[in-house]
Amino acid sequence: MAASWGRDVPSPLLVAIALVLGAAVLAAVHHAEVAAHRVGEPFGSLLLAVAVTVIEVGLIVTLVIAGGTGAASLARDTVFAAVMITCNGILGLSLLIGAVKFRLAVFNAEGTGAALSTVATLAVVCLVLPTFTTARSGPEFSPAQLTFAAVASLVLYATFVSTQTVRHRDFFLPVTSDGVVVNDADGDDHADPPTNRAAVTSVALLLVALVAVVGLAKVLSPAIEETVSGLGLPHAFVGVVIALLVLLPETLAAANAARRNRIQVSLNLALGSAMASIGLTIPVIAITTIWLPGPLLLGLGANQIVLLSITIVVATLTVVPGRATRLQGLVHLILLGAFLLLAANP
Repeated sequence: MAASWGRDVPSPLLVAIALVLGAAVLAAVHHAEVAAHRVGEPFGSLLLAVAVTVIEVGLIVTLVIAGGTGAASLARDTVFAAVMITCNGILGLSLLIGAVKFRLAVFNAEGTGAALSTVATLAVVCLVLPTFTTARSGPEFSPAQLTFAAVASLVLYATFVSTQTVRHRDFFLPVTSDGVVVNDADGDDHADPPTNRAAVTSVALLLVALVAVVGLAKVLSPAIEETVSGLGLPHAFVGVVIALLVLLPETLAAANAARRNRIQVSLNLALGSAMASIGLTIPVIAITTIWLPGPLLLGLGANQIVLLSITIVVATLTVVPGRATRLQGLVHLILLGAFLLLAANP
């Protein structure tokens, strides 16, 4: 960061910075996992989701401040990409791994259903309604509507966190193949949690890694936009790149949990990340509009609304039984493929 901040960086150095940025993201999620393992489930999944959202918000704000074409819709593109990647990619991959390895992917329908309904409500309020409101000419909220969406997002997210960690914590704990809740302290009955000292050290290093991610993203932001433009992709694909970068470590964590037959942990990560992406990102971006110039375009297009709708319907059918086969996992991955194709070639 110190060597490249505010300077014209040559291409070889940009590649090196990109590698360091990827390493910083992996380091951030690793240290979040260490701290999460110490506090146990479902607090661990919550901590991971919040850490990932901090990175996402930092990247979005950095690119919005940098300006350029498409900055007004960057928050929408990134949040929508995060929802599609988590609700189809991470969820589908976790179910597929669990079903292939253990024949059935078993999870708690009550907790997962509550998380899915919260994600669906947040997505509709923040990303679909702006397309149909008439207070502003474009797919954007008026100040009063944006304030309501931001406050509603925070209230929903806070209520869900209370439900997940206090009132109905058992709904979000992993279950065995027989449906028995795994209620050990760390959510993993074969690994001891780290010591308090190790957890505190990881929290400190997590903060350092988050600062590095946001700072290096600021350095790389022009190169990211130029690369997307040079490949002939629409500017909205910048949001997909951000979401893929941020959620890659989350995907690895969910896949590892699925391989240990902790499908509920994987679903907590997937839906928790989607929820945090909307419920925390939109309020922060709404606040930044106070001093950032230009409109904030949040409304989705027609094909995006169709993809979001079918994702919610399919996810509901997947969640209701409390168990899934490899078919359900593959269906979600196909939906992710459709999203990526249309994002690159609308």
